[in-house]
Order: sequence, then structure tokens, then C-alpha cells
Amino acid sequence: MTKEYSITLLPGDGIGPEILSVTVEALKLIASQFNLKFNFQEALIGGSAIDTTGLPLPEETLTICKQSDAVLLAAIGGYKWDNLPRHQRPETGLLGIREGLELFANLRPATIFPQLIDASSLKREVIEGVDLMVVRELTGGIYFGKPKGIFETETGEKRGVNTMAYTTSEIDRIAKVAFETAQKRGGKLCSVDKANVLDVSQLWRDRVISMSEKYPDIELSHLYVDNAAMQLVRSPKQFDTIVTGNLFGDILSDIAAMLTGSIGMLPSASLGDGKPGLFEPVHGSAPDIAGQDKANPLAQILSGAMMLRYGLNEPDAASKLENAVFKVLDQGYRTGDIMSAGMTLVGCKAMGEALLTVISE
Repeated sequence: MTKEYSITLLPGDGIGPEILSVTVEALKLIASQFNLKFNFQEALIGGSAIDTTGLPLPEETLTICKQSDAVLLAAIGGYKWDNLPRHQRPETGLLGIREGLELFANLRPATIFPQLIDASSLKREVIEGVDLMVVRELTGGIYFGKPKGIFETETGEKRGVNTMAYTTSEIDRIAKVAFETAQKRGGKLCSVDKANVLDVSQLWRDRVISMSEKYPDIELSHLYVDNAAMQLVRSPKQFDTIVTGNLFGDILSDIAAMLTGSIGMLPSASLGDGKPGLFEPVHGSAPDIAGQDKANPLAQILSGAMMLRYGLNEPDAASKLENAVFKVLDQGYRTGDIMSAGMTLVGCKAMGEALLTVISE
């Protein structure tokens, strides 16, 4: 019997429509091979939504997403909207959909592809074999804490305020996801905080330690965020699973992404309790190459694979899509961001066509 899924597509801005189009074609082909049917519907978010509706996240978009089984987002933002008030910028739409879907856990893998090891700026002996997962808390911390804003003091001076805040329940639920993720991986979890100077981080560390009693099979360690950033570059193979708050996770996951040589290769999954998940590449909208058929669609395609695995519980279909990406790289196809000597330079569409050929084999 064919299993049907409702998938909301959010093409967004810049290269978003290009890379999402390639991914949809791959998913359609995968679906035909695994007795699946995807019912796709598109909605607006980010700059494209601002241009059409005046809002970075129209209520209609959030409603459609809530009614779907999973949401596949491409990229948002661009120079065009940088000077808008903060609450009207494309990034506000991204924060809004995470909050609206109650997606509190962001999973960002950073795995070294053997075919791309020389694309990294780090030495081969440092990064060979790196396979880590950053579990980032996504709906709390300094991005959502209140009060926030720019205020005028009694002396007439302006003062910017953001509040970093976490409750025990917010920490406990992300720690649970992290411990369970570590159980499925190498059994090691590093919690990253700044407990030496921040009270909120001290609570974070206390709760993670308390939660660890339920997971005696997991080796728990702790690092301050500045040291963790250094260690990711110095000795990344020491890490298996990392758990941290929203701000620190935003920074560390991008550092981890560049270990691989290109942020254009990395997917992510944002999950909640029983809610439709949001799956998106780590990279941005790259407005400088939008519409030029130069974008790398592989992170978007791998985000589709994460959707299959974590959002729809279709691991076999996910593996087929992931293996197709590996085979295309084995065949030497490269977009500009991962190009190296002796490889075949292709554009976004041609990379997609190569992928479809592999999937069909």
C-alpha cells in the first residue's frame, strides 16, 4: 500500500528555489521506488513573503506548515532586505516558524566526505574521520529571551538589551534529545556552556549533569564555549555529539560545518514533540550567485534525506538518497564551492541530473 505524506515547500530567497527544485525531483524519484507519495505544496517565507505580503512569515504559511507531515525549507534573506527594521527582516520569519512549530531541537551533522577531504582548509590528518553531531537548543536562549530591544536611558543614551534565559524544562528536553542522539552514535556527549561567568549556563550544566543519571551508558563531558570553538578546529575527532544552547549552537555548528570544506554540503533537522519537523541546509541564500545555475544543491538534498529519516521514519529511502550523493561525488562531479583539480565542474541543474541518473540505477 502506498504511504502518502504532505510536504510543505518553502523555497525562500536567493538560490533557494533552484536547490529546492532539484531536491523535489530527487524525492519524487525516490518515492516511486519505495511505494511513497509526496503531496507537495509551496508557501512563502522570508524576503519573498515580505515582497508579496509585507510579512516575513505570513499566518497562512504557518497554518499550512502545521497541517503538513514535514516542512522542507531552502534559504532566506539577502541584501535587498538588510535595512528593514529587525521585526520585518527575513530572519524574523525563520525564528517565527521555529517558534510556531515548537521546534526546540536542531540537529546539525558535520561529516567528512572522503571525496572532499582536500577541500577543507585544515590538514588531512586533523579532519580525516570526523563525524560529529551538534544538537542545538532552538527556541530559547538569547534569541527569544525578554526583555529585548533598543531603549533610551534617562540620560538620553541608547542601550541595547537581549536576555539569555533558560528554564529547567527547556534544558531537560534538549538534553534528553542529545543523550538519545549520543546513544545512537558513539556514546559520547559534550555539553558546551559558559558556566564560569553566566548564571544561565550554570543552571544548564547542573541540569545536564542531573539528566545524565538516566543515561549511564553515555560518557558526559563539559567545555566552555570558547574552548569548544578552539577544540573543534584543533582536534575535531574528539567529538561525537555536542549539545549546547541557541547562541552557542549557532556559532559552533557553523564552525563544525567548515571542517568539511564547504557549508554547502551540510543539512539540518529541527524537531519538536510530535510536530512536523523543519529540514533545511545550513548555508544561506547566496544572493550573489542566485539565478546563475552555480548553487550546490547537495545540502538541500541531504536535508531531504534527513526529512525522510527523522521526519517521516523512512530510513531505507533516506539511505538511498544519501548513497546517491556519495556516488555522484565518487564520479567526480563538483559544483564551484567544492571544485578541485581533476574533477568535473557542473552547475546546480547538472548536479541534479547526475543524481537522478544514480538513483535510477
